[in-house]
Amino acid sequence: MLHKHLPKWIGAMAAAFACAALPPQAAAAYPDKPIRLIIPFAPGGSTDILGRLLAEALHPILGQPVIVENKPGAGGNIGGDFVARAAPDGYTLLLAAAGPTVINPSLYANMPFNPAKDLTAITCIEREHNLMVVTKSMPVKTLQEFLVYARNHPGKLSFGSPGNGSPAQLAGELLKQKAGLQAEHVPYKGTGPAITDLVAGHIDFMIDNMPALLPQVKAGSLRALAVPSDARATASPDIPTFSEAGMPGFEVMAWKGLMSPANTPPAVVDRLHAAVVKALQDPQLRARFQELGAEPLGSTPAEFAKQIADETVWWGKLVQSTGTRIQ
Repeated sequence: MLHKHLPKWIGAMAAAFACAALPPQAAAAYPDKPIRLIIPFAPGGSTDILGRLLAEALHPILGQPVIVENKPGAGGNIGGDFVARAAPDGYTLLLAAAGPTVINPSLYANMPFNPAKDLTAITCIEREHNLMVVTKSMPVKTLQEFLVYARNHPGKLSFGSPGNGSPAQLAGELLKQKAGLQAEHVPYKGTGPAITDLVAGHIDFMIDNMPALLPQVKAGSLRALAVPSDARATASPDIPTFSEAGMPGFEVMAWKGLMSPANTPPAVVDRLHAAVVKALQDPQLRARFQELGAEPLGSTPAEFAKQIADETVWWGKLVQSTGTRIQ
Protein backbone atom coordinates (compact mmCIF):
# COMPACT_ATOMS: atom_id res chain seq x y z
CA MET A 1 0.00 0.00 0.00
CA LEU A 2 3.04 2.27 -0.05
CA HIS A 3 2.12 3.37 -3.58
CA LYS A 4 -0.67 5.54 -2.17
CA HIS A 5 1.96 7.80 -0.62
CA LEU A 6 4.20 8.17 -3.71
CA PRO A 7 4.49 11.69 -5.20
CA LYS A 8 2.03 12.39 -8.04
CA TRP A 9 4.84 12.97 -10.59
CA ILE A 10 6.04 9.39 -10.13
CA GLY A 11 2.56 8.10 -10.96
CA ALA A 12 2.42 10.30 -14.05
CA MET A 13 5.80 9.01 -15.23
CA ALA A 14 4.66 5.44 -14.74
CA ALA A 15 1.55 6.07 -16.83
CA ALA A 16 3.62 7.65 -19.58
CA PHE A 17 6.01 4.70 -19.68
CA ALA A 18 3.04 2.33 -19.83
CA CYS A 19 1.60 4.17 -22.85
CA ALA A 20 4.98 4.21 -24.59
CA ALA A 21 5.27 0.47 -24.13
CA LEU A 22 2.01 -0.25 -25.93
CA PRO A 23 2.47 -2.22 -29.15
CA PRO A 24 2.02 -0.28 -32.45
CA GLN A 25 -1.34 -1.89 -33.18
CA ALA A 26 -2.74 -0.33 -30.02
CA ALA A 27 -2.39 3.13 -31.61
CA ALA A 28 -5.20 4.45 -33.81
CA ALA A 29 -4.94 2.87 -37.23
CA TYR A 30 -4.74 5.11 -40.29
CA PRO A 31 -7.14 6.45 -41.36
CA ASP A 32 -9.37 7.22 -38.40
CA LYS A 33 -11.05 10.32 -39.84
CA PRO A 34 -12.17 11.65 -43.27
CA ILE A 35 -9.54 12.32 -45.92
CA ARG A 36 -9.49 15.40 -48.16
CA LEU A 37 -8.68 14.88 -51.83
CA ILE A 38 -7.68 18.18 -53.42
CA ILE A 39 -8.50 18.61 -57.11
CA PRO A 40 -6.30 21.49 -58.35
CA PHE A 41 -8.68 22.37 -61.18
CA ALA A 42 -12.27 23.50 -61.64
CA PRO A 43 -15.13 20.98 -61.84
CA GLY A 44 -15.89 19.43 -65.21
CA GLY A 45 -12.41 18.44 -66.36
CA SER A 46 -10.93 14.95 -66.45
CA THR A 47 -9.03 15.46 -63.17
CA ASP A 48 -12.30 16.26 -61.44
CA ILE A 49 -14.23 13.44 -63.13
CA LEU A 50 -11.66 10.72 -62.40
CA GLY A 51 -10.88 12.08 -58.94
CA ARG A 52 -14.50 11.79 -57.86
CA LEU A 53 -14.73 8.25 -59.20
CA LEU A 54 -11.62 7.27 -57.26
CA ALA A 55 -12.78 9.00 -54.06
CA GLU A 56 -16.03 7.06 -54.14
CA ALA A 57 -14.18 3.77 -54.70
CA LEU A 58 -11.70 4.39 -51.86
CA HIS A 59 -14.37 5.05 -49.21
CA PRO A 60 -15.27 1.39 -48.48
CA ILE A 61 -11.64 0.28 -48.76
CA LEU A 62 -10.25 2.83 -46.31
CA GLY A 63 -13.32 2.86 -44.09
CA GLN A 64 -13.43 6.67 -44.15
CA PRO A 65 -15.04 9.20 -46.50
CA VAL A 66 -12.73 10.73 -49.10
CA ILE A 67 -14.02 14.27 -49.52
CA VAL A 68 -13.26 16.01 -52.82
CA GLU A 69 -12.36 19.70 -52.73
CA ASN A 70 -11.70 21.76 -55.86
CA LYS A 71 -8.97 24.38 -55.43
CA PRO A 72 -8.35 25.70 -58.96
CA GLY A 73 -6.08 28.48 -60.11
CA ALA A 74 -2.60 29.23 -61.48
CA GLY A 75 -2.49 26.12 -63.63
CA GLY A 76 -3.01 23.84 -60.64
CA ASN A 77 -0.39 25.58 -58.49
CA ILE A 78 -2.89 26.79 -55.89
CA GLY A 79 -4.14 23.28 -55.15
CA GLY A 80 -0.65 21.79 -55.36
CA ASP A 81 0.77 24.37 -52.98
CA PHE A 82 -2.11 23.81 -50.55
CA VAL A 83 -1.25 20.12 -50.30
CA ALA A 84 2.50 20.78 -50.17
CA ARG A 85 1.95 22.96 -47.07
CA ALA A 86 -0.46 20.56 -45.37
CA ALA A 87 0.46 18.29 -42.46
CA PRO A 88 2.18 15.10 -43.75
CA ASP A 89 -0.31 12.82 -42.02
CA GLY A 90 -2.14 11.33 -45.01
CA TYR A 91 -5.34 13.31 -44.47
CA THR A 92 -4.74 15.87 -47.25
CA LEU A 93 -3.98 14.38 -50.66
CA LEU A 94 -3.50 15.75 -54.17
CA LEU A 95 -5.13 14.33 -57.29
CA ALA A 96 -2.06 15.16 -59.33
CA ALA A 97 -1.87 15.83 -63.05
CA ALA A 98 0.97 16.83 -65.34
CA GLY A 99 0.35 20.58 -65.08
CA PRO A 100 1.29 21.39 -61.49
CA THR A 101 3.80 18.57 -61.09
CA VAL A 102 5.92 18.24 -64.24
CA ILE A 103 5.05 21.20 -66.50
CA ASN A 104 4.73 24.24 -64.25
CA PRO A 105 8.29 24.07 -62.85
CA SER A 106 9.52 24.98 -66.37
CA LEU A 107 6.59 27.25 -67.17
CA TYR A 108 6.33 29.54 -64.15
CA ALA A 109 9.07 31.99 -63.25
CA ASN A 110 8.04 31.80 -59.60
CA MET A 111 6.68 28.46 -58.44
CA PRO A 112 5.12 28.53 -54.95
CA PHE A 113 6.34 25.00 -54.24
CA ASN A 114 8.76 22.40 -55.58
CA PRO A 115 6.81 19.29 -56.65
CA ALA A 116 9.88 17.04 -56.51
CA LYS A 117 10.79 18.09 -52.97
CA ASP A 118 7.51 19.18 -51.38
CA LEU A 119 5.27 16.28 -52.44
CA THR A 120 5.43 12.49 -52.00
CA ALA A 121 4.60 10.26 -54.96
CA ILE A 122 2.11 7.52 -54.04
CA THR A 123 0.91 6.06 -57.34
CA CYS A 124 0.13 6.92 -60.95
CA ILE A 125 -3.55 6.02 -61.03
CA GLU A 126 -4.00 5.95 -64.79
CA ARG A 127 -2.75 7.15 -68.14
CA GLU A 128 -5.31 8.62 -70.46
CA HIS A 129 -5.59 9.52 -74.09
CA ASN A 130 -5.95 13.05 -75.30
CA LEU A 131 -8.33 13.84 -78.12
CA MET A 132 -8.44 16.47 -80.84
CA VAL A 133 -11.93 17.76 -81.52
CA VAL A 134 -13.45 20.46 -83.68
CA THR A 135 -16.80 22.20 -83.80
CA LYS A 136 -19.55 20.50 -85.77
CA SER A 137 -19.81 23.55 -88.02
CA MET A 138 -16.24 23.24 -89.29
CA PRO A 139 -16.32 21.63 -92.77
CA VAL A 140 -13.75 18.92 -92.00
CA LYS A 141 -14.03 15.28 -91.02
CA THR A 142 -10.39 14.17 -90.91
CA LEU A 143 -7.13 15.51 -89.56
CA GLN A 144 -5.77 16.04 -93.07
CA GLU A 145 -8.87 18.03 -94.05
CA PHE A 146 -8.42 20.14 -90.92
CA LEU A 147 -4.77 20.87 -91.74
CA VAL A 148 -5.70 21.98 -95.26
CA TYR A 149 -8.55 24.13 -93.93
CA ALA A 150 -6.34 25.71 -91.26
CA ARG A 151 -3.59 26.53 -93.76
CA ASN A 152 -6.16 28.11 -96.06
CA HIS A 153 -7.40 30.28 -93.18
CA PRO A 154 -4.18 31.48 -91.50
CA GLY A 155 -4.80 33.28 -88.25
CA LYS A 156 -8.56 32.79 -88.50
CA LEU A 157 -8.90 29.75 -86.22
CA SER A 158 -8.77 29.62 -82.42
CA PHE A 159 -8.26 26.80 -79.96
CA GLY A 160 -9.19 26.59 -76.32
CA SER A 161 -7.56 25.24 -73.19
CA PRO A 162 -8.22 25.23 -69.43
CA GLY A 163 -5.61 27.96 -68.96
CA ASN A 164 -2.31 29.50 -69.99
CA GLY A 165 0.47 26.94 -69.87
CA SER A 166 -1.88 23.99 -69.51
CA PRO A 167 -1.06 20.71 -71.27
CA ALA A 168 -3.93 21.48 -73.65
CA GLN A 169 -2.35 24.78 -74.65
CA LEU A 170 1.07 23.18 -75.09
CA ALA A 171 -0.48 20.43 -77.23
CA GLY A 172 -2.10 23.10 -79.42
CA GLU A 173 1.17 25.02 -79.68
CA LEU A 174 2.99 21.81 -80.59
CA LEU A 175 0.43 21.15 -83.33
CA LYS A 176 0.93 24.65 -84.71
CA GLN A 177 4.68 24.16 -84.61
CA LYS A 178 4.75 20.75 -86.29
CA ALA A 179 2.07 21.49 -88.90
CA GLY A 180 3.05 25.10 -89.62
CA LEU A 181 -0.33 26.52 -88.60
CA GLN A 182 -1.43 29.93 -87.36
CA ALA A 183 -4.15 29.85 -84.70
CA GLU A 184 -5.02 31.93 -81.65
CA HIS A 185 -4.97 30.39 -78.18
CA VAL A 186 -7.96 31.23 -75.95
CA PRO A 187 -7.41 30.36 -72.26
CA TYR A 188 -10.31 29.51 -69.95
CA LYS A 189 -10.67 28.97 -66.22
CA GLY A 190 -11.01 25.22 -66.54
CA THR A 191 -11.82 22.57 -69.13
CA GLY A 192 -15.58 22.82 -68.54
CA PRO A 193 -15.93 26.45 -69.69
CA ALA A 194 -13.65 25.78 -72.67
CA ILE A 195 -15.81 22.86 -73.80
CA THR A 196 -18.95 24.96 -73.40
CA ASP A 197 -17.57 27.60 -75.76
CA LEU A 198 -16.28 24.96 -78.17
CA VAL A 199 -19.71 23.33 -78.41
CA ALA A 200 -21.25 26.78 -78.95
CA GLY A 201 -18.79 27.47 -81.77
CA HIS A 202 -17.00 30.41 -80.10
CA ILE A 203 -13.66 28.61 -80.61
CA ASP A 204 -12.75 26.13 -83.34
CA PHE A 205 -10.76 23.23 -81.94
CA MET A 206 -9.18 21.75 -78.84
CA ILE A 207 -6.72 19.01 -77.79
CA ASP A 208 -7.42 17.91 -74.25
CA ASN A 209 -8.03 14.89 -72.04
CA MET A 210 -10.43 12.33 -73.48
CA PRO A 211 -12.56 11.79 -70.32
CA ALA A 212 -13.82 15.36 -70.60
CA LEU A 213 -14.24 15.49 -74.39
CA LEU A 214 -15.44 12.02 -75.37
CA PRO A 215 -18.96 12.39 -73.88
CA GLN A 216 -19.48 15.44 -76.10
CA VAL A 217 -18.30 13.47 -79.13
CA LYS A 218 -20.64 10.58 -78.32
CA ALA A 219 -23.49 13.04 -77.85
CA GLY A 220 -22.84 14.48 -81.30
CA SER A 221 -21.91 17.93 -79.99
CA LEU A 222 -18.28 17.81 -81.20
CA ARG A 223 -16.40 15.99 -83.96
CA ALA A 224 -13.31 13.93 -83.10
CA LEU A 225 -10.40 13.88 -85.54
CA ALA A 226 -7.54 11.93 -83.92
CA VAL A 227 -5.84 10.83 -80.71
CA PRO A 228 -2.21 11.88 -80.11
CA SER A 229 -1.20 8.43 -78.83
CA ASP A 230 0.85 5.49 -80.05
CA ALA A 231 -2.30 3.35 -80.24
CA ARG A 232 -6.04 3.85 -80.53
CA ALA A 233 -8.02 4.28 -77.34
CA THR A 234 -10.09 1.39 -76.03
CA ALA A 235 -12.93 3.83 -75.43
CA SER A 236 -12.99 5.00 -79.05
CA PRO A 237 -11.41 2.42 -81.36
CA ASP A 238 -12.93 4.12 -84.40
CA ILE A 239 -10.88 7.31 -83.91
CA PRO A 240 -7.45 7.07 -85.59
CA THR A 241 -4.13 8.07 -84.06
CA PHE A 242 -2.32 11.13 -85.41
CA SER A 243 0.16 8.79 -87.10
CA GLU A 244 -2.63 6.86 -88.81
CA ALA A 245 -4.21 10.16 -89.84
CA GLY A 246 -1.03 11.22 -91.61
CA MET A 247 0.90 13.12 -88.94
CA PRO A 248 3.45 10.79 -87.32
CA GLY A 249 5.44 11.78 -84.25
CA PHE A 250 2.68 13.72 -82.53
CA GLU A 251 2.07 12.01 -79.18
CA VAL A 252 0.88 13.73 -76.00
CA MET A 253 -0.56 11.45 -73.31
CA ALA A 254 -2.04 12.53 -69.98
CA TRP A 255 -2.17 10.94 -66.53
CA LYS A 256 -3.56 11.31 -63.05
CA GLY A 257 -1.76 10.34 -59.84
CA LEU A 258 -2.03 10.48 -56.09
CA MET A 259 0.42 12.54 -54.02
CA SER A 260 0.75 13.70 -50.43
CA PRO A 261 2.90 16.25 -48.61
CA ALA A 262 6.61 15.50 -48.29
CA ASN A 263 7.63 13.38 -45.30
CA THR A 264 4.37 11.44 -45.21
CA PRO A 265 5.14 8.29 -43.16
CA PRO A 266 6.01 5.29 -45.36
CA ALA A 267 3.30 3.20 -43.65
CA VAL A 268 0.66 5.75 -44.70
CA VAL A 269 2.01 5.88 -48.26
CA ASP A 270 1.90 2.08 -48.45
CA ARG A 271 -1.66 2.02 -47.09
CA LEU A 272 -2.85 4.53 -49.67
CA HIS A 273 -1.01 2.79 -52.51
CA ALA A 274 -2.54 -0.56 -51.58
CA ALA A 275 -6.00 1.03 -51.36
CA VAL A 276 -5.74 2.56 -54.85
CA VAL A 277 -4.44 -0.69 -56.35
CA LYS A 278 -7.36 -2.56 -54.77
CA ALA A 279 -9.84 0.02 -56.05
CA LEU A 280 -8.45 -0.26 -59.58
CA GLN A 281 -8.97 -4.04 -59.51
CA ASP A 282 -12.73 -3.52 -59.30
CA PRO A 283 -14.20 -4.47 -62.71
CA GLN A 284 -16.82 -1.74 -62.60
CA LEU A 285 -14.33 1.03 -61.86
CA ARG A 286 -11.90 -0.27 -64.49
CA ALA A 287 -14.69 -0.37 -67.05
CA ARG A 288 -15.78 3.16 -66.18
CA PHE A 289 -12.22 4.46 -66.50
CA GLN A 290 -11.79 2.75 -69.86
CA GLU A 291 -15.12 4.08 -71.12
CA LEU A 292 -13.74 7.56 -70.49
CA GLY A 293 -10.45 6.88 -72.26
CA ALA A 294 -8.33 6.17 -69.17
CA GLU A 295 -6.21 3.06 -68.70
CA PRO A 296 -5.89 2.06 -64.99
CA LEU A 297 -2.33 1.64 -63.69
CA GLY A 298 -1.54 1.69 -59.95
CA SER A 299 2.25 2.02 -60.22
CA THR A 300 4.51 1.83 -57.17
CA PRO A 301 5.64 5.01 -55.39
CA ALA A 302 9.17 4.54 -56.79
CA GLU A 303 7.88 4.07 -60.35
CA PHE A 304 5.68 7.14 -60.05
CA ALA A 305 8.55 9.24 -58.67
CA LYS A 306 10.73 8.24 -61.63
CA GLN A 307 7.92 9.03 -64.06
CA ILE A 308 7.61 12.52 -62.59
CA ALA A 309 11.36 13.10 -62.88
CA ASP A 310 11.46 11.88 -66.50
CA GLU A 311 8.41 13.86 -67.61
CA THR A 312 9.67 17.04 -65.96
CA VAL A 313 12.58 16.90 -68.40
CA TRP A 314 10.36 16.06 -71.43
CA TRP A 315 7.80 18.80 -70.78
CA GLY A 316 10.58 21.26 -69.96
CA LYS A 317 11.99 20.81 -73.47
CA LEU A 318 8.51 21.29 -74.98
CA VAL A 319 7.92 24.46 -72.96
CA GLN A 320 11.26 25.80 -74.17
CA SER A 321 10.64 24.89 -77.82
CA THR A 322 7.22 26.57 -77.90
CA GLY A 323 8.46 29.68 -76.10
CA THR A 324 5.63 29.49 -73.58
CA ARG A 325 6.32 31.25 -70.27
CA ILE A 326 4.29 32.62 -67.38
CA GLN A 327 5.65 35.27 -65.04
